[in-house]
Amino acid sequence: MEVIRAKVLGFCMGVRRAVETAENSVAENAGEKKIYTLGPLIHNPVVLSELEKKGVTVLTEKTLSEAQPGSTVIIRAHGTTPQVLAELEKNGHRILDATCPKVHLSQKRAAEWNARGFTIIIAGDRNHGEVVSISSYAGGNAVVIENSREADALKLPQKAVLIAQTTFSPVEFEKIKEILKAKNPEIQIFNSICSATMERQNALSQLKDKTDGILVIGGKSSANTRRLYERAAAICKNAALIENAEEIPPEFFKLEKVGLTAGASTPDNIIEEVEELLLHNN
Repeated sequence: MEVIRAKVLGFCMGVRRAVETAENSVAENAGEKKIYTLGPLIHNPVVLSELEKKGVTVLTEKTLSEAQPGSTVIIRAHGTTPQVLAELEKNGHRILDATCPKVHLSQKRAAEWNARGFTIIIAGDRNHGEVVSISSYAGGNAVVIENSREADALKLPQKAVLIAQTTFSPVEFEKIKEILKAKNPEIQIFNSICSATMERQNALSQLKDKTDGILVIGGKSSANTRRLYERAAAICKNAALIENAEEIPPEFFKLEKVGLTAGASTPDNIIEEVEELLLHNN
């Protein structure tokens, strides 16, 4: 068997930074204080399980009051709201902000344009942590649209700004952008989709016609991983989404050429485990 890796796969800069923040905090802490992450640090159950074994506990906004006083709270890559940050500070927690720099930029834009009287249109999943975070910086003056159909139905204000969830579909964003521009040519547009998303999509596309099957490795709750799988299924009749080596479908061990890609929340060691099992069990 030949295993062909996509040229770009696995951890993006923001996710790697968040995981390293947690790992360093565990190493420096030596069990003295409780360490929490505000929400699941990343969308990868394998990584979350490893952090849990090291004593990292997941907090939610509803369980903030349960955090041990003076403990460390890590803000995940998706970011959080100013209100939550204020509550953490009030309770004397040590805050380690691992918000992705690209998300920070969107938060800043939302706050600045809201201050100028603009409505912030966010293209993304309205229930996603990043979108909730960005919306909060718009002072209640944000509208979330998930697809071109919702863009069609939107009554667009005269003063509006369009930004995107960093892992939003580039194709869908272009559709939304054109619809809103037709309604209001003066709309301000910031394509805030992370280049890491596009890089992984483009690298995956280069595997077309070069493999008998494609494995997409990553958390099944991860938006960018799901989109990678959708793209893999579109270019290859044998495509599967797996979270670890144990989930490799049996039929893949019979193939001659298997392509590998991985979402931005997938660590190197899981990719290597999948490749090793494919190469030594066929």
